[in-house]
Amino acid sequence: MAKKAQSKQVSLPIYVLNGPTLNLLGEREPEIYGRTTLAEISKMVTARAKAHGLAVVFRQSNHEGELIDWVQEARKKSCGVILNGAAFTHTSIALYDALRALDKPLIEVHLSNPAAREPFRHHSYVSRVANGVICGLGADGYVVAVDAISKLVKG
Repeated sequence: MAKKAQSKQVSLPIYVLNGPTLNLLGEREPEIYGRTTLAEISKMVTARAKAHGLAVVFRQSNHEGELIDWVQEARKKSCGVILNGAAFTHTSIALYDALRALDKPLIEVHLSNPAAREPFRHHSYVSRVANGVICGLGADGYVVAVDAISKLVKG
């Protein structure tokens, strides 16, 4: 009789970090970002993580330094990170440096598809250090990111 594969137990939460202006989801440019609010995304993510036996720390900031502080905190207090860096994705070398030091699974997520938008959005510092990138699926992309990071952290 074959042995069943044992999945790794994970006790630390997934950090889901959101960058600038994502607090305006549902109001700001709904034709691009959809009508789902960040609070609704948080509920979706928390429910999906719970289905995987995982907890979530869900945060948003308009301040680059605060996101960097949270990435550094995640080094010791998370099992992995899902990040929608918003505009900082394309501009922040400081965020990139913090993510390089993360040493945890990292999934980059975007509501829209940056490659189909303005040329300045085509470059991502985050992608250079992420395990995977999910974009263009709207709010559902966060749920897919939870599934992906669950597989990465449980093995």
